[in-house]
Amino acid sequence: MNYVYLKRLYAKRAELEAKLELHDARYCFGEEEVDDGTDSDLRQRLSEISEEIATLESRPGG
Repeated sequence: MNYVYLKRLYAKRAELEAKLELHDARYCFGEEEVDDGTDSDLRQRLSEISEEIATLESRPGG
């Protein structure tokens, strides 16, 4: 398994999670411009990265 690649995926997922948390917080405080599809885009990207991580971790030797 390519541990460097997996480490980068973990870092990217953490970055996206932080952005989503910030986006959600801004939405909670009533900032209207945050309802622009960013939420669904971030969630989709998080899902894709999480699936890729799960695939890599489930491979033999991983």
